[in-house]
This record gives sequence, C-alpha cells and structure tokens, in this order.
Amino acid sequence: MKLDLEYKYLVVGAGFFGSVIAERIANKLNEKVLVIDKRSHFGGNSYSYKDEKTNIEIHKYGSHIFHTSNKEVWDYLSRFTKFNDYRHRVYTVYKDRVYTMPINLDTINSFYQKNFSPEEAFEYVKKEIKENYTESPKNLEEKAINLIGKDLYKAFIYGYTKKQWATDPKNLPANIITRLPVRYNYNNRYFKDKYEGLPVDGYGKLFEKILSHKNIVLKLETDFFDIKEELSSCIKVIYTGPIDRYFNYRYGVLGWRTIDLDIERVPVDDYQGTSVMNYAEAEVPFTRIHEFKHYHPEREQAKHETVILKEYSRAAGTNDDPYYPINTQNDKEMYAKYLADSKNEKNVIFGGRLGLYKYLDMHQVISMALNVFKKQIAIQK
Repeated sequence: MKLDLEYKYLVVGAGFFGSVIAERIANKLNEKVLVIDKRSHFGGNSYSYKDEKTNIEIHKYGSHIFHTSNKEVWDYLSRFTKFNDYRHRVYTVYKDRVYTMPINLDTINSFYQKNFSPEEAFEYVKKEIKENYTESPKNLEEKAINLIGKDLYKAFIYGYTKKQWATDPKNLPANIITRLPVRYNYNNRYFKDKYEGLPVDGYGKLFEKILSHKNIVLKLETDFFDIKEELSSCIKVIYTGPIDRYFNYRYGVLGWRTIDLDIERVPVDDYQGTSVMNYAEAEVPFTRIHEFKHYHPEREQAKHETVILKEYSRAAGTNDDPYYPINTQNDKEMYAKYLADSKNEKNVIFGGRLGLYKYLDMHQVISMALNVFKKQIAIQK
C-alpha cells in the first residue's frame, strides 16, 4: 500500500481505542484520518455480526457485554447505538451441578446443601477461611483460600484457573487476584455497574457508525509494518498494536494468553439456558460455552437452531491474538523497557490493551481514548 501523505493522522488498529480517537479527530478537529487494521473487519476483539440464517448476533471473539458506571463513556456510545436491557448472569458447572457466579448466597447454600441466612453464611465462610488461613500468602492458591476458604476455592477457582493459565495455582503469584467477590444475598447479576446492555444492532454496526465520518478513511487487511518506512515525520500515529512488536521484540516477547474458539450450530431452540456457562473442573478441556441467542431476546431469532462457542485457553504465540497479559516479573521488567522507549517516539501515541500491555474492559479503553484525545491530541491542535 502506498501511503497518502495528505493524512496528518494515522490510526493503527480499528478497535475501540483507535476508532474512538479517529472519530474525535474527524469530528472535533475536522481533520482527515486514516485508520488501518490488518484484520478483514473493524472492531477488534469486540466485533460481532448478525448471522443471516438465524438472526443471532455472533460475538466472533467470545462474549462482550458492555457495562460501565462512567456516564461520559455511556453517553458517548449512546450517540451511535441504542442498548438493550440485557443483564449479564453467569453460571458454572461443577461435578454435574450448576451454580451461580460470582459466589453468592445461592451458591453457598447449594454447595453446602444448607439454608443459611446471610449472616449465617458469612460466619460459616469466615470459619472456613480461618481453618486454612496463611498469614503471608505466597501464591494464588493461598491468597484465594484466604478470601473464600478451601472448599469453595477447590470447587470454583482451582480447576478453572489451572485451565486458564495452564499452571497449577500454587505456581502463580498471589497478586494475580486482589479479591474474589462473595455476596451474602441472592443477587446474581455479574456486574455492578450503573449502565449495562448490548448494542441493539450489534458491535459491528456500532463500529460502522463510529467510523462513518466523511473525514475517516478505513483500510482493512493492511499491516502497519508494511508501510511503516513510508511514514513522514509530520504524521501523528496512534498505535494500538503490541508494543513489543513495534520495537521488533528488541527486549523479548511479552507473555500473553490467547483463546481458541470452536463455533457450532446446534439444532435446538436453547442449548444451555443462559449466555455463558463456565466449566470449573480442570478435566473439562474448555473453560466456558457461550450461547449468543440469549443476548438479544428482543430479536426474532431462529426457533430450532442456536449457535454456541466453546472457549479453550492456551499460551499465545507472536501470530496469535493476545487476550490476557501474563505479567510475570520478567514481563513487567521487559514492558518497563518498552515503555521507556515508547516515550522517545515523539509522533506516536501507544494505547489500548496491546499498546499498554494491560487487560482492560471496553469502557476503560473508551475512557482512555477520550482522555488521550483531549489531553494529547486536541490540545496540540
């Protein structure tokens, strides 16, 4: 691709960070901006599309539920889409029984086969914690037991964590978890944010509208590193790809986990009765099953067919899509070097999960993008 130098701004990556900044540049600064993405679609890992056969909205990279308590972010997105009233609830299978997640009073009573009141459940779990408490936890297992007790940990955290990280929790650092939510009531909503829902027409249509401004030119299946040498020093680059790739892995490859997704059409009206079902036991090879029909009950969808997605976790290679930063001590030291180098790139802004080597929810990415635009781009205009 020959780069058209009429563009003052180049956005690398059409996920939320890049798309929001591109829209702000186009709309607020009235500048032309070129957005490129090496994938065949915009939207990053949040991308979804309508299945023409069933009218089911398929989340290509696994379930993405929008939730936030940030009114600025909610109001911004609401300019481009309406949201439905979906409220996320997650369940988990352990030894052929289904429990609510996060752990709440229903989980505790079902697991222990009790009928505790909230106060009784709190005292019971406190006693469980005390029996195996570690004064200075050195690994994830000890920290988790300190938070919820050994029995609940073994049932709902141990196997799932082992699959997610392909490592025994005894060998994972304690700081991977800061808290494990336990609710001593029957509230089974997964998120506690003020605003929650799914874009009524899906994420694909949402991104289409964000990027529809006449000043935005979008080029898909375009790799930044194929055109990097053509860039003029007058071009401002907003880079949302992996920061280690930008610097050609000069300090090494940052560790990530990725997921493999197996999509399947099932000739039933409803496969599992909910949108996400976790599988807690290590012996079950996948971590969870997504069923997308449950995200849009307001839609007319196929009656005798559903679409499910099984999710498997593994280590990411340099050609895989990174999902979760591993953040070992070596990773942190490596990233610190990349971060220092990034500050010397005068015409480049690094952002998003990959550019910052940080796991971020969608609303956090959007908030960052809005702030970066206001504080680093608009102010220099």
